[in-house]
Order: sequence, then structure tokens, then C-alpha cells
Amino acid sequence: MVKDVLLKTFGGNLKQIIQLLKQEFLEEVEEIHIRVEKPLLIFTQKKEYFIKEDGSITDKLYEAYFPKSEDIQHILEKASRYSLYAFSEEVKNGFLTIEGGHRIGIVGRAVVENGTIKTIQNISALNIRISHEVKGCSDVVLKYVIENKSFYNTLLVSPPACGKTTLLRDMVRQLSNGKEGFFEGQTVGVADERGEVAGCYKGVAQNDVGIRTDVLDCCPKAEGMLMLVRSMSPRIIAVDEIGKKEDFVAIESIVNAGIQLLCTIHGNDLEDVKKRAILGDMIKNGVFHNIVILSAKKRVGEIKTIYNRNLEVVYKM
Repeated sequence: MVKDVLLKTFGGNLKQIIQLLKQEFLEEVEEIHIRVEKPLLIFTQKKEYFIKEDGSITDKLYEAYFPKSEDIQHILEKASRYSLYAFSEEVKNGFLTIEGGHRIGIVGRAVVENGTIKTIQNISALNIRISHEVKGCSDVVLKYVIENKSFYNTLLVSPPACGKTTLLRDMVRQLSNGKEGFFEGQTVGVADERGEVAGCYKGVAQNDVGIRTDVLDCCPKAEGMLMLVRSMSPRIIAVDEIGKKEDFVAIESIVNAGIQLLCTIHGNDLEDVKKRAILGDMIKNGVFHNIVILSAKKRVGEIKTIYNRNLEVVYKM
């Protein structure tokens, strides 16, 4: 449970506060913001809350608990198992992943060497992003992207914070496991650059991504996709938040190799993504058999529109 993992990770006053919070409330939490000498904030999908030292909720700023630097130090020590240096690769990318697939975002003073970030020091704020699985949230999408019991290239387009990663994760799980009478399970390779799809901890996926899924964790997307093709013989490659030129170069190689692609991108609608360099040409040329536009209502898996490769509407909310 979320509470058990947080209690293992937090220390001092924050641990006592988490202990006092109700389990039902913590299960709805999406983010916990901890900033030195700033109010302790917890976000659910519905609203934000200030948290008092006694674990109660308040809308009054002055009643909130104001974390100290030692509160952050406790979390960093426990999350890194008292060896932050051993997690230097994750730290320089701005996050640590803990048990359960939850992610701790980090900010502070960036130490730059030869134009790249070497590490982050004087860490002054953390953002605990709680990983939520919503099994079955991709059921509607799969009805439209499976044809003759086979999956074809699919692009998920989503405004920010509308559950695209959660939807992607559930699609990966179901495509990997298969569904009797609907489609057979396929080998899926996940290039999980930010560690949010599988939520790997000590190399093991904490989220259920299916029985035939291989995860390349914390590797740049473009390199990760091509490495998976060379090493794991996937039938489907899944990747979250494409956008860089090198991502599209890798996608072209994957498509030319006959491997199917499942990916997400930030966008408001079809016209928005059609204007993007390279991606617009891919859409025009029918690279994606399915383009799924998520609803902006911020409900996980809620679909606004689905287009086929000819840009014809096949589903509309």
C-alpha cells in the first residue's frame, strides 16, 4: 500500500504526519510537494491540500507544516539506501524511483561539467509522484486499435495530466498478456526513459506491464528503442512522450523493420500534432494506423476521438 512505502521512505516529522493521514486519503494522492520552509502540499486529482503537523487537512497556509532541510535529508538517505552516490545516474536526471514504482523528483543546485549535468547538490525540494495503476482503463481503446486480432501502430495524443502514461501502461499490460478470443499476447519492449511506465526498482518493474514485456529503464528513448529491437526481438515497441528528432529517426527504423509501435505525445488535438515537424509528415503518410486523442477532462483512459490512418473518425465521444 502507498502508506507503507511512504513510511519506509520518510523520517522524522514527515513520517509522523504520514502515519496520521488516513489510508483512504493517501490512495487518492497523486503528488506530495516537500519544499524547505514552504508549506507541505498534497495534490489529488480533485484539489490541493495543505497538511498540518497533526496529519489533518487545512486550507489555511499558516496552519500547514513547513518542512525543514532535515526532512528532505531523511527521505534522500532512505530512498538511496544511505548511498546517494550509488544513485548518481538517477539523481542527475532529477529523480529517484522507490519501491512501488513511485518517483521522487529532485531540485537543487545543478553541477554542470562539459555542458551536461553531473549531479544535483543542495537539494531543496522534492516532489513525490505516486504511481497509480488503473487496470482495464484501456479496454475502450483496444476495441478500436485491434484489427483482425492484431495490433498496429498507435499514437496516443494527450493534454497534460490526462492519464496518458497510465493508459499506455495498461495497453502494454494487455497487449503483453493477450485476451482470449480477441488477440494473442505479444512480446513488448518498453523504452522507459523516465521510469514512469514500469516504475522499476532494483531493476524489477513495480507496475504490472504484462508477462511478455521487457523494460529498458532510464535509457534515452531513441537509443532504448533501437537497443530493444537488437536485443529482445519485440513485436511491439512502447515509448512515452516522443518529441525529439532522434525519436522519430528511431521510429522510422522500427516501422521499416515491421515492428509495431505504441507511443504517446503531448497535444490538444489532431490539428495540433499535424503541425509538428516530422510527425506531421508521418501522420500524412499513414505511419500511424490509429491516432487516439484523449479527453481533456483528466479522467484516465477517457477518449475524445479516434482516427484511422486515413484520418477518418472511427470513434467520437
